[in-house]
Amino acid sequence: MAPVPEQEGLGLGDTARRSEDDAEEAEDDADEEEEEAVEADANAPSHLPLAPHPDSEILDATTTVDPSYIIFLIRQLLPYDSNVEKQSKVADSDMQKNLGKGESNVELDDRKPSTEDTREPQEDCGCILWDLAATESHAELMVQNLILEVLVTSLHASCSFRLKEICLGIIGNLACHKNLSSTIVSTNGLIQIIVDQLFQDDSVCLSETFRLLSVSLQSSSSVTWAEALLHDQILLRILWIIGNTLNMTLLEKSIEFLLTIIQHEEVEAVLLQPLVKFGLPNLVLSLLESEFNQLKENKLERLAVFDLVLQVVEALSTADNCFDLITSNNHIFHLVCEVVKLSHKIEVDSLCGSAVVILANILVDQRNLVLSIANDFQFLQGLLDALPFVSNDSTARSALWSILQRVLCLTEGNDDGSLDLHRLTLLLLDKHFLIENDIDSHASDDFGGDEGKEFVIASGKRIASILEKWKERDPSSTENYDGKAQKLLDCCRKSCF
Repeated sequence: MAPVPEQEGLGLGDTARRSEDDAEEAEDDADEEEEEAVEADANAPSHLPLAPHPDSEILDATTTVDPSYIIFLIRQLLPYDSNVEKQSKVADSDMQKNLGKGESNVELDDRKPSTEDTREPQEDCGCILWDLAATESHAELMVQNLILEVLVTSLHASCSFRLKEICLGIIGNLACHKNLSSTIVSTNGLIQIIVDQLFQDDSVCLSETFRLLSVSLQSSSSVTWAEALLHDQILLRILWIIGNTLNMTLLEKSIEFLLTIIQHEEVEAVLLQPLVKFGLPNLVLSLLESEFNQLKENKLERLAVFDLVLQVVEALSTADNCFDLITSNNHIFHLVCEVVKLSHKIEVDSLCGSAVVILANILVDQRNLVLSIANDFQFLQGLLDALPFVSNDSTARSALWSILQRVLCLTEGNDDGSLDLHRLTLLLLDKHFLIENDIDSHASDDFGGDEGKEFVIASGKRIASILEKWKERDPSSTENYDGKAQKLLDCCRKSCF
């Protein structure tokens, strides 16, 4: 066998020497790392465990965490060279300064991401506490060890938007636990400093602030939180943020905040009328129009925001303070009709429920609008296409059938020909399977309640009447439409008479 030739520039002897050199370097590196570890241990508190490495995985919420470690993390949130008692007695919040000023002209942009070099050590500890606060047992331990006082101190002293965001996030998670709501409210200076965050111009901090406020307004202390917001400049600031932010997350959180106000009776009684006075209905209409235009451009990533806006309009259409403002606005009616026309798109199925409820509420007060949709066959097609999407929502399903019933009632006494009965009949036959499936699937559950039953039965009788007259005028229609007319007629007779 021929000998293996040596590689040029690297003989076997050189390889052996390289291995020995590498081993010595590795040994030196290990010694240095051991010295650094010893030095770090010496500088750390002897009675507390060390914090995990920043790159370590997020702690599992189900894992038991040493209480002393949680206490250690809480202490790391304290500003340097300060203590809780001293910082808690800081002078009045900056909010008092802001109340006398005009609106900020600073645009609410996304925060630039920070680098590892600029990240504060407190942030790592805060992020771990943020995760742990989602677990009730950990949250209770944190509160027992004065984390709320520490967070007030940190919010007062910190100039870092990231640290403020973390502090607000921790409080938001703590507020999710019902048994802690009274403790949060009773913490000196906490409500004031949180409301003060509404005057920040950082979109991420504002998002966490609105999330925290939404949770708090659903707690047993909701009235206390609502009254803390009951100042003209605060309410104007809230509406200004919603109307001017370009950040989709902030817009979503702020609209959820509005929805919380409208949907909770005690909070609504305090805040809704002042918000209406400052232009809430006009703001909501502007949002509805803006988001619908985005949707028409196929920006489906904004569906969640548009869905929330529709929910706000729906809630306002049933609120005593806003019913007249919503139902008398024909522009809102026609915009929502356009939403129903999109119901054939599977992506917008979540919007159908709110849309039909809004329209039904408006038609209760504005019956003259029925004729405008009765001959809009694109709208009627969209309405029937929405049946599967509202089938499991008794309120939305009842609303849809009430709209259909109002349209079908126009067929009686249609002597002037204002309603195109032929086109309407063909549309009903084209969508017969949707009508039959909805009626059959709810036959055993009384059509979803007395009110829903009333609308379905009235509509079914009217459909049967239309089909009978149509068959009399054109006996060959059954053959032309493969028995669709007879099948739909039999379904209506069986379930609605």
